[in-house]
Amino acid sequence: MIKTKSTYWNTNLKYLALLLIVWFVVSFLFGIVFAEYLNQFKLGGFPLGFWFAHQGAIYIFVILIFIYVYLMNRLDKKYDVDEV
Repeated sequence: MIKTKSTYWNTNLKYLALLLIVWFVVSFLFGIVFAEYLNQFKLGGFPLGFWFAHQGAIYIFVILIFIYVYLMNRLDKKYDVDEV
């Protein structure tokens, strides 16, 4: 039982780390650090770096929430701790 809890928690932490890395890349790197480079491309008539800084990051954050919910529901079912 303890090994199962430990494995469950470690998997949860891996999911969190991966999603936080994506969050960091989108918000900080794409929105700030690489904004100048990305601004040479257009999305919806706006420079891509500007779009990431103002709208894209928010869209990605919402998508990350849904991905986390999906992954955790799948993990809960795997370890039989899901809500019935």
